[in-house]
Amino acid sequence: MAARLGASSRGLVSLPHRPLFRLPLSTNITTAAALVSRRAFQTAGARLSDTAPVPVKKPVGAFRGGLFGFLFGSSLAGAAVYYYILEEYKITNELLTEDIYALTSQIQRIHTYVQTLDEKLDVAEKKRK
Repeated sequence: MAARLGASSRGLVSLPHRPLFRLPLSTNITTAAALVSRRAFQTAGARLSDTAPVPVKKPVGAFRGGLFGFLFGSSLAGAAVYYYILEEYKITNELLTEDIYALTSQIQRIHTYVQTLDEKLDVAEKKRK
């Protein structure tokens, strides 16, 4: 490869220059220069047309953005806590209602047991007299 490039293989090797684009052989140098300059500084027609200016949006400041973010986060967290507490309240209320019904049935059972004991006592006292 070094023999083909004409340089030694120890030092830096310069590669042959290749043009970026090739011109046909029939063009002369002034036409080539005009093509290169026209190509390098070409502008689009859409940029030169008259359009309405874009309205400038007021940027959101750090204080205003932070305040809105804080309020949004607080309301989101508040809603999540509200639904969590509501669900816990429903579960606790159901458990408490079940306990109340169980206690009511226990009291009724004890009441009937005490009534039967009172009746037995009354019968025992009448036998003594």
